[in-house]
Amino acid sequence: MSEPNEVSQNLKKAVALKYTPGQSEAPVVVAKGQGAVADMILQRAKENGVAVQEDAALVEVLSKLDLDQQIPPELYHLVAEILSYIYQSDRSAGERRLK
Repeated sequence: MSEPNEVSQNLKKAVALKYTPGQSEAPVVVAKGQGAVADMILQRAKENGVAVQEDAALVEVLSKLDLDQQIPPELYHLVAEILSYIYQSDRSAGERRLK
């Protein structure tokens, strides 16, 4: 039989960040959850055309933050790389649609 902690570690996790330049210094955790809640976060992102990036290690760290908490400076570089990748992917997809 699995230990409760072991089961919770195997559940899908999701964390949603929001960054609005000029309103906050860094991205803020706006949603987080595991299992069914993680599925709802991912579904809501899909419905709203929000890009999703899978990074289990980053989600593990971000899930320890409180809602409405800014990410710590130690994560700025990593999150910036992910956001840059997403923005470039979105731009490339937009250019392909225009052709």
